[in-house]
Amino acid sequence: MTEFVTLDGGRIACDVIGDGPLVVLSHGIGSGRHDYRHLVPLLADAGYHVVNVDMRGHGESSLGWPSVTGKAAIGRTDVAGDLLGVIRHFGGPAVIVGHSLSGGAATIAAAQAPELVTAIVEINPFTRTQRLDVGALFTVRRYRRGLTRLMGTLLLKSPRLWRGYLDIAYPGKPDECRRHIDGLMTALRQPGRWEEFMKTGKTTPADAEAHLPGVRCPALVIMGSEDPDFPDPVAEGEAIVAAMPPGIGRVAVVDGGHYPHSQFGDQVAELIIPFLRNHAGKPVRQVG
Repeated sequence: MTEFVTLDGGRIACDVIGDGPLVVLSHGIGSGRHDYRHLVPLLADAGYHVVNVDMRGHGESSLGWPSVTGKAAIGRTDVAGDLLGVIRHFGGPAVIVGHSLSGGAATIAAAQAPELVTAIVEINPFTRTQRLDVGALFTVRRYRRGLTRLMGTLLLKSPRLWRGYLDIAYPGKPDECRRHIDGLMTALRQPGRWEEFMKTGKTTPADAEAHLPGVRCPALVIMGSEDPDFPDPVAEGEAIVAAMPPGIGRVAVVDGGHYPHSQFGDQVAELIIPFLRNHAGKPVRQVG
């Protein structure tokens, strides 16, 4: 069932399903809550109350939110505040599952409001400030192809380049993923949506990186083995965990590129559900 949560500055659209401990899902830039279409029913069937949100300016969530930066921007601190507002609305506390930009937002939310966040799952997160790896541009083809299209999208404001990036970020994609990407591009052609997406390029993960030492709850970092955004996805995940207090986080690796939850929801669920059973509270029922 789709609900709208009204916060200061706008409305967040979300799908709500299931009963049990609260789990809030948040997608990455230029996408929508449909990214989690395979994961949501698996979490609900495992006994969790799942709230799957559209990030501000994306999907069915409203446009034109004010940013903490004072600029026309969408950053991780902005999204963290929205997620905490959603958690309060549904009673909290919650586990946050955040992908890409929302992975960084999960870090900030956990550090800022530990009473509301029991654990975090970050999927291919942009939680640390990235630096160009010149050597990897010559030696890692997927990194070179993905980075040039991603940076070209932001610099040239090019939907064509963004589509090219998605084709790389979904390696070996089946027809179902192709249809999903087509749907994402159609959504970005709606009035105001492309402009909102461009706002995400006006911030960096520096705010999330600064909060990594302040995370006190358990953290699971899931990296796609073929993610084109990082020269070495596993090393990136390990660096994120290393910046947290000792013993807080761990890294897991799955198949796929930057969107493993969208391609391989069953693999991602096999990692997340045991983590939830340990850290989210007792589910209303257990399956499998």
